[in-house]
Amino acid sequence: MLYPLNLELAGRRCAIIGGGQVACRKAKGLLAAGAQVTVIAPELTGSLQELARQGRISWRPEGYQRGMLQAIKPLLVFATADDKAANDAAIAEAKELGALVNAAADPEQTDFHVPSRVERGDLLLTVSTGGGSPAFSRLLRERLEQEYPNGFGDFLVRLSRLRQTVKGMPGGSREHERLWRQVLTQHVIDLVRAGQLDQAEEEIKNGIINAGAQPQDGTC
Repeated sequence: MLYPLNLELAGRRCAIIGGGQVACRKAKGLLAAGAQVTVIAPELTGSLQELARQGRISWRPEGYQRGMLQAIKPLLVFATADDKAANDAAIAEAKELGALVNAAADPEQTDFHVPSRVERGDLLLTVSTGGGSPAFSRLLRERLEQEYPNGFGDFLVRLSRLRQTVKGMPGGSREHERLWRQVLTQHVIDLVRAGQLDQAEEEIKNGIINAGAQPQDGTC
């Protein structure tokens, strides 16, 4: 049983053991989250070499040796090297330091999985197969990208503003939850999917008004 958690990695240190294609994918995802990335590997793929040349990642051009992670003090460690002994040693040191480990080839030593994700502004949709089938995870992500176009992120901004009106209603959080379930209908979702954000927002407003909470001028 995994507990889903979104980590804020901006400015946080992360280490990757290995310089292959898996390491490259991990590095790009970490950089997108604003992390400080150090790659420990004798050689890098072309894409990782370019990231190192641009100064976007730090590269230790050697095989892993004990003590390297102590110097970095990472929050997350990704063990992706072809050398199992190097991965095992890095994992052992990471756990001693209290870092969380993602071991690409050793699920039993993995503390977390990185899901496939779809981002629509502040809206984040993720799919994880727990490492069981990354290909299936990517397929589901592609379906989500089709089902939830960019307009969903824009609509979330509008909902955030309308939420301020709902928070001022009497009844407390349980009543507010009931209202959201009532006004966020499948029809509204279909309107957003079709790009009709103004109409979708108007339907939400009408639902709030009918519930007795008149939006103030300038709410949206």
